[in-house]
Amino acid sequence: MPLNASGATAAGAFVTKPHEKDPYQYQVGFGNRFASEAIPGTLPNAQNMPQKNKYDLYTEGMTGASFVAPRGENVHAYVFFLLFIGKLEAKQRYLHSWLYRIRPSVAHQGFKRLPNNPDLESCFLPLNPKVHVSPTQLAWHPFDLPPDSVKVDFVDGLKTIAGNGDPTLHEGLAIHMYLANTSMERKAFCNTDGDMLILPQQGRLDIQTEFGKLMVRSGELCVIQRGMKFKVVLPDGPSRGYIQEIYGAHYSLPELGPLGGHGLANPRDFESPVASFDIDQNPWEIIYKVCGQLHSCSQEHTPFDVVAWHGNYVPYKYALEKFVNVGSISKDHIDPSIFCVLTAKSKQANVPLADFLIFSPRWDVSTGTFRPPYYHRNSATEFMGLLYGVYGGRSDGFQPGGASYETGFCPHGVSYDEFKKATEAELAPMPFMFESSMMFTITDYAMNRSGKLHEHEPKMWDNLKGQFMNHIDEINAELKAHGLAELGVEQKQ
Repeated sequence: MPLNASGATAAGAFVTKPHEKDPYQYQVGFGNRFASEAIPGTLPNAQNMPQKNKYDLYTEGMTGASFVAPRGENVHAYVFFLLFIGKLEAKQRYLHSWLYRIRPSVAHQGFKRLPNNPDLESCFLPLNPKVHVSPTQLAWHPFDLPPDSVKVDFVDGLKTIAGNGDPTLHEGLAIHMYLANTSMERKAFCNTDGDMLILPQQGRLDIQTEFGKLMVRSGELCVIQRGMKFKVVLPDGPSRGYIQEIYGAHYSLPELGPLGGHGLANPRDFESPVASFDIDQNPWEIIYKVCGQLHSCSQEHTPFDVVAWHGNYVPYKYALEKFVNVGSISKDHIDPSIFCVLTAKSKQANVPLADFLIFSPRWDVSTGTFRPPYYHRNSATEFMGLLYGVYGGRSDGFQPGGASYETGFCPHGVSYDEFKKATEAELAPMPFMFESSMMFTITDYAMNRSGKLHEHEPKMWDNLKGQFMNHIDEINAELKAHGLAELGVEQKQ
């Protein structure tokens, strides 16, 4: 049985209250330095590594950034070289946690390489023959859950759709689906390649981490940062969802600029677990993802035996309904960056590696404005999913559990029919977008094996005729009145 003394944690701090759909308590705040103990008095006083911990617990440190990262830097970890002057510039926030556990992580029986999962990809460089380039829009119908006859847990059910970069370069990202019907038992997962932003679409995820437990439903996100061990239980049966994995960076809140001190995703609405631990001394398997490869590690004890911890390198979750939308209240659209929940820096100054955006229910009342998304070509590559509801900004069967993709500078926008009806329908959707400054490549699974791929039908734009041509006589009269050459009439030399 897990032990949890969240009441002790709550002394002098705000802790959320459990409810029917979520039995756990959380500490609140984004990027905070928390302290939590499941047994009162187990956290050392005024030092991190005493000669002897209470109850003979072991001290274990975990760093999420360089040891020499500046304390006050507000962005998370990324590093880039200024080669022309041979200077290394670091832009990091010091991320670190101390854990006090029954047995340290080093107490294991060694590693063995696991067979490759053909549907899991990590290298997205075009030189990799297993990835594909698409210049056009792509879409996928909802991905199938595994059949009842085959047991598939969260790790086994990972399917990579697209990405860029490579984890060995500490640059880029991957987009996965998870398709699972079985809870993990004495098995945990540790991703050493990147942070995982997890979005359940169907079914809750009961996630046990070294820091405590998180219950994550559709409409919430969860971030498990690099190197943290976790286990996924499926309390509602088969589950499907989306994952964005970022290499070499951590998520941070976007700058607010002229918005001021609050708005968008407010820091107080992020929730991190309180200490909770097991005393299980039975055999466990830990699956490590290292440079895209899966390795198995056996040990004779649970990895979830952390009795107390403190630090700012912790997992967290966020309810997307708490997002504070902003927008135009007069005319014209504001750029979609106003819908950014979390961002991650790239090696290029002022250019994000990834933005996570949501398009949630809101008032959209600007006057004299074309209110659907205008037709556009962006430098960013867009990958869009839908958690629930209906979204008119996409077509061709865009449904919850499916996906839509546009590469950089690929022209896109709504169909003519959507243009006609978009302002008439009353919608309450929860779509989201993974956006990156880097081009994506598409995996073999997504292109050839999922059975869900369908390209956007170009005929949906056929009715977007050149209505300008219906006004030639009117335009020529205007041009003539201004002494300008008429359309279709050669100007005399």
